[in-house]
Amino acid sequence: MKLPLADLEARVATALERAGASAAMAASTARALVLAEAQGQAGHGLSRVAQYAIHLRNGRAVGHAVPRVLRRQGATLVVDADEGLAFPACDLAIAEAIATARHQGLALAGVVRSHHCGVLVDHLRAVAAAGMVGLGFTNSPSAMPAAGGRHPVFGTNPIAAAFPRGDGADPLLIDLSLSEAARGKVMVAAKAGKPIPEGWALDESGQPTTDAAAALKGSMLPVGAATSNKGAMLALVVELLATALIGANYGFEASSFFVDDGNRPGIGQTFIVIDPRALAGESYFARVEVLVAEMLTDEGLRLPGARREALRRKAEAEGIEVADALLAQWQA
Repeated sequence: MKLPLADLEARVATALERAGASAAMAASTARALVLAEAQGQAGHGLSRVAQYAIHLRNGRAVGHAVPRVLRRQGATLVVDADEGLAFPACDLAIAEAIATARHQGLALAGVVRSHHCGVLVDHLRAVAAAGMVGLGFTNSPSAMPAAGGRHPVFGTNPIAAAFPRGDGADPLLIDLSLSEAARGKVMVAAKAGKPIPEGWALDESGQPTTDAAAALKGSMLPVGAATSNKGAMLALVVELLATALIGANYGFEASSFFVDDGNRPGIGQTFIVIDPRALAGESYFARVEVLVAEMLTDEGLRLPGARREALRRKAEAEGIEVADALLAQWQA
């Protein structure tokens, strides 16, 4: 069944409210999940609705949580997600960071006692819309070993960035997991009973696997693991930025998102917002276009975020195809 985005958001919000989320939490989360699905990010899209609902029902996420600013000093602040779903807390952190950066030139906002935050770069869309540069970091339940290690210590720990452009051009949107592939893709493959490519993951015994279900029980391989430890080192950087720096839990202290029972993960998100007018001034926008023009001299090159935006616009115009079985699952 093909549904308009607004209709789909309403259905997702209803399913989450039925599971115990407040109206505000359900609406914020539904917007994020539908946006993810619209831009082709199925691993962070509608496939997460049932998972979030179970976590709400089982107490792994607090449905009546209300995020608040816990600490503020200078250009820094920490938002307490109150152990709820992450989206309302991330919305608050981004709004506060944008307001702070307008006065201070930059801001750093951390979110603690948080949960899975979906497509990381989507939280930075508002930053780019405000004409500012945004950087995002988050940890997640342990899924990757440290450099030279064997057992999972770090999450897949994505990094995101959004760079605004002038004259109404789409921002550059960059979002990458530090594992060879996002774990959400493995989850989707496992649900579909499909294999995953070689080099993505190890099973519980530390052996390479193409079995998606075995990979979810084992560990993900850091990006570039076959030739270097660069991916694992970058994962360490993100882990510290999103945990020790702001006061959130490490990935190995959080139960997997892919199990029904477990603890409240309490992971962290860190956002940095920079107003380019405080640095390069208005020349920032012209300089970005110089780089973009140079990149586009290579025929067929696609700018970061271009595919996401094309798919989003198509979905806004035509709606999203949703399996009847998935819709029925939300009614349970």
